[in-house]
Amino acid sequence: MVLLAREKLFVSVSMAGRILSALKRRGALHEPPKPGLLLRQHRKLRKRPWAVRKPKYWPIEHPGDLVEIDTKEIRMPRGVLLKHFSARDVVSRWDVVEVHRRATSLAAARFLDTLLERFPFR
Repeated sequence: MVLLAREKLFVSVSMAGRILSALKRRGALHEPPKPGLLLRQHRKLRKRPWAVRKPKYWPIEHPGDLVEIDTKEIRMPRGVLLKHFSARDVVSRWDVVEVHRRATSLAAARFLDTLLERFPFR
């Protein structure tokens, strides 16, 4: 409607709707896909090197077979920002938790060293 008004062409909203419907029926007008559909397609195409799924054939029977590791951000009063590192063994439900000031590769390496020290298994 705005584009038509710029060209000094005035039509009603219903007339513009009928024109668009006719163009769609003839195949002359193609609507872009909805944003949700585009997002789902984009997610399917991208690789996730940071979160690789466990293969279905990989059995989880003993402690240490699968350990879930995650980080979260903790916002404290006065603008203090901390990073919460957590790890949980799926079989034994053994947890290890640490807090660091930053989520850097050095902090992650220290957390992995802590895991090796605290877990009662390899």
